[in-house]
Amino acid sequence: MKTYRKNDVVRIALVLNGQPRSGTCEPRTLLSDFLRQELGATGTHVGCEHGVCGACTVTIDGVAGRSCMTLAVQAEGSSIDTVEGLDRARKAAGEDGLSDLQEAFRRNHALQCGFCTAGIMMSCIDYLRRNPDPSEDEVRAMLSGHLCRCTGYTNIVRAVLETAADRLGKPRAPGARPADPGHAAIGAAEQARLVDA
Repeated sequence: MKTYRKNDVVRIALVLNGQPRSGTCEPRTLLSDFLRQELGATGTHVGCEHGVCGACTVTIDGVAGRSCMTLAVQAEGSSIDTVEGLDRARKAAGEDGLSDLQEAFRRNHALQCGFCTAGIMMSCIDYLRRNPDPSEDEVRAMLSGHLCRCTGYTNIVRAVLETAADRLGKPRAPGARPADPGHAAIGAAEQARLVDA
């Protein structure tokens, strides 16, 4: 294990969204701060700074992790993916537009203020890689590691299940897309049901 002295400044080299990047920081700098302040990946949001809310979730070597609980020096040499890189496959194919998961979130109005959305999407990317055909209960269990104060999660669950079905070439579940993608009534109704329970 490498040790550092007080006031050391270290250079961290990693791969961010498929591109080699490097920057300097103190050994105590959190990965979330390094990504945002040193590398400009501001899609990684910082919420609770205790690993509870999930807003800072990124993938580290393909596995979802809390960047507010990881030191930047721990990511040396790693491959980090953030929400800014979700459309990387489309760009590599010479196409414009959002990734399939982002499109499903848009279609299902699975975000409102959007603060938690980046972290949720990064967890979903890892989760769908490991479990390509999840049930609704499994998606809800995965989402239990994220706090969203706006949506009530229903539309997020729909977006994840829709993405999984599309990737497998399966028909979407009935009612998987709200009739009016611009409304938030489903999320509010779900929140009211949970509060009343």
